[in-house]
Amino acid sequence: MEEKLEALLASGKDAPQLRVSLAQACLARGDSDAAAGHLERALEQDPDYTAAWKFYGRALAEAGRDDEARAAWQSGLEVAERHGDRQAGREMQVFMKRLEKRSKT
Repeated sequence: MEEKLEALLASGKDAPQLRVSLAQACLARGDSDAAAGHLERALEQDPDYTAAWKFYGRALAEAGRDDEARAAWQSGLEVAERHGDRQAGREMQVFMKRLEKRSKT
């Protein structure tokens, strides 16, 4: 699956949705740094892509970059609020709370 996505990217079919799919594949195999890179590119292409913000925060948190994860989810919450994407907003709030709990232990 990831190979097919990489082939699409190599063929010039770069798009935010493709980058998020690649990031999810990277996260599934434990490569949070590669996932974060794909998500950064997705957000450069479409800064209003709520799902990209959600996964970007996750990738950063999994990489141990907690402050950056918080900032990403905060940005994602602002985008979700502007676009009425309540579900993604709620998910990011939960992720932020979990991150806070983890930071306190």
